[in-house]
Formats: sequence, structure tokens, C-alpha cells
Amino acid sequence: MIQPPAFHNAISAISYPMAIVTTAVDGERSGCLIGFHTQCSINPPRYLVCISHSNHTFGLARRATHLALHLLDASDRALAELFGERTGDDFDKFAHCAWSPGPFGMPILAAPPAWFAGPVVTMTDVGDHSAFVISPTGSEYDGHLNQLSFQEIRDMVPGHPA
Repeated sequence: MIQPPAFHNAISAISYPMAIVTTAVDGERSGCLIGFHTQCSINPPRYLVCISHSNHTFGLARRATHLALHLLDASDRALAELFGERTGDDFDKFAHCAWSPGPFGMPILAAPPAWFAGPVVTMTDVGDHSAFVISPTGSEYDGHLNQLSFQEIRDMVPGHPA
């Protein structure tokens, strides 16, 4: 299905925040840069994360019981490039950044000022992406976030087509 031009142009003009989702299953780690994510419930707390079916991380995420989401600061551009321009198909992104095991065995990146992790409550196919709803139960926030936005990374070449 082809998107109406006005819809595509309007969505492309939005400056939504960028994030990195990470997960681990049976000792294998994966992570990718995402733009489709949002809080979807206050009580109980729930967060929606969408991952492209063409992304290496999707293959692992659909088997995962937990996900971690890292909110990126404008100073995290290099990390966004690492997780957005490289594919885990043939490259270990975690060998090129600081991270540590966190709650539920999730890989937690050191640089981002905020992250949260939790169990996947539900997963739904929404087209060329799947939507994962997580229940954040582990988190950290350093008190400062100048979000890295889509408009700031538009020039990046994705590791997989969007």
C-alpha cells in the first residue's frame, strides 16, 4: 500500500525522539535505533516499542521475554550511528560501546541518560513493524535529557531499509 504524499511529508516533518532498544536471548545480544515508541499507559505503566521486521533485532526481540529502551541525548549521536547504521547481521555493536548487564539480563548502554527495562506484556504485528508493549520495572535517569530527535539523524544511512 502506498502512503498518501501529504501523510508521508507530514510524518517526515515531525521531530520525534530517537531511542535504542536492546535485548538478549540465550546469550545473544541485539539492539537497534528506533523512532517509533511512546508511553501507552500511566497506571499500570506501559511503554510501546515498534521494531521493523527487516531489522536484525526483530528476530531476537520476537523471542525475548524482556526489552530495554534507552532514551538518547543529543550528545549520543555516535551511539545512534552505531546502532542505526550498522546491522547485527554481521557486526557486534556491543563490542564498540560501553554497556553492562542490567535487569533481566538486558544489555544496558552506559552513555544514554535514561533507560528502562521490563517484561514484554504483548506483541502485535502492525504492518512492516511489530509493536511490543513492555512493563517498565527497572530504570535509571540521570536527571538531564536533551533528546536526540529524528530531524538530527535524518542524514544517517540505515543498516537495513526502513
